[in-house]
This record gives sequence, structure tokens and C-alpha cells, in this order.
Amino acid sequence: MALLNILRYPDARLHKVAVPVTVFDDPLKQLVADMAETMYEAPGIGLAATQVDVHKQLIVIDVSERRDSLVVLINPEIVDASGVSDIEEGCLSVPGIYDTLERAERVKVRAHDQNGKLFTLEAQGLLAVCIQHEMDHLKGKVFVESLSQLKQQRIRARLAKQLRKSA
Repeated sequence: MALLNILRYPDARLHKVAVPVTVFDDPLKQLVADMAETMYEAPGIGLAATQVDVHKQLIVIDVSERRDSLVVLINPEIVDASGVSDIEEGCLSVPGIYDTLERAERVKVRAHDQNGKLFTLEAQGLLAVCIQHEMDHLKGKVFVESLSQLKQQRIRARLAKQLRKSA
């Protein structure tokens, strides 16, 4: 397994739209393993392939306390959503920034596993929010871009300051 480089906002590659996975082979399984390792090491609870500059519809998520409940969603599609969540979000591509977006509290997702088997997952709370957040990445969207213009300006300034400090 290998740690992958996580793209940082405002990297333009984060805005590429991911394409469906059509081949379920060993390189795909290796990508899943590498993404999981990268997510756990970061540490995070979700990672979309777009964030590691692979523009395929692939997400790994683990919201468990023990980090032992990996969920792999390939070509995910939300087929039902209900309720409203107030869970604060963060993002490995936008470190240190947290805010709340309006998301569904419960979702039903149809996706493939890493072997190509189609399945349905019902999720609520943090898992539901994480699925929606990561699916946005597959559409080329970063959560901070859904915030007000004022918040976005503050975030850009804060990220620029972080960049200067690390240089």
C-alpha cells in the first residue's frame, strides 16, 4: 500500500468531474487500499478519488470510532434522501476549515463494491453527511464553495496564510 498525495483547495484538479468505473480489477482494488490508508493516516473519515487526482467515481469512508468499518462506494447514486442535518463538516483538501451545510439527514445510496457487485446502503447522521460530501467531490465541488461569499473570502485568506507559514 502507498500513501497518496491529497490535493489542497483551491487546486483546479479538485473541480474535475469523475467518470464512472467500468473495470473492477486488481489496480482498482489497489487504489481502494491506497485511498483507505491515506484517509486513515491523514486522519480523515472520508476520501474521494478526485482528492488524490484520480478522476473516477470512487469513495472510501469510515466514520467508526475504531476505524474498522471501511465503506467503499463505486459509482454511487443517491436514490432517496430525507430530513435535514446540522452536522459540521471538514475536508482533507481544506484543512482546518469547518462549517455546516444543509444536507439530508438520511440517504439511500446505490453503488458497486470493489468487486463490481451492486448494493444499496441506507445511512443517517454522520455517515449520510459524509457520503453527500464525498459525492460532491466526484462532481468537482468542494464544500467551502457552497458557503457565503464572505466566508469563502475568509477561508481563502486563511489558507493563503497557512501556505505562507509552511513555505
